[in-house]
Amino acid sequence: MNLPIVLLGYMGCGKTKIGKSLSKNLNLKFVDLDHEIESIYSKNITHLFENFGEVRFREIEREVLIKILNKNDAFVLSLGGGTPCYFDNMEIIHKKTNYSFYINLNSKVLAERLYIRKSSRPLISSIESKEEMLNFINKHLFERKLFYMKAKHIIYCDNRDVKKISQSIIEILEKNSF
Repeated sequence: MNLPIVLLGYMGCGKTKIGKSLSKNLNLKFVDLDHEIESIYSKNITHLFENFGEVRFREIEREVLIKILNKNDAFVLSLGGGTPCYFDNMEIIHKKTNYSFYINLNSKVLAERLYIRKSSRPLISSIESKEEMLNFINKHLFERKLFYMKAKHIIYCDNRDVKKISQSIIEILEKNSF
């Protein structure tokens, strides 16, 4: 089957690392939505966010998502954390594939990871403490979880490394005759 594998979840959950691992194990191309946007616009996501605002950025994101999904090919696609939450993006994804995976990681681990790397993330760059980070993530996850749960498959990642997570996804793909 020439269906894409789509990874979604909150920023910092490991979509890119897991996607690269999957693409290597399955011998498929890896595509990172944010990198595709940056390549097309020759600007980083932070710059686009700041100069266009979130609404226009989300429109751009949707346009690029559609362009990528319209390639009738098998590949592993890592979405931005907010991608599933805007417009009809999840419906668009599900018209193209049954292989959408929510990479579910608990908020405490996300807060630890993201606090260290907050300067490269426009939504969280101004957060000053780890406690504020955790509160922000919990609120954001509460708002976004409804969209994330639309994924066809949920992968619980707490206390699991990239290799084990990738293997879990591969097992699901094999059961579903990918």
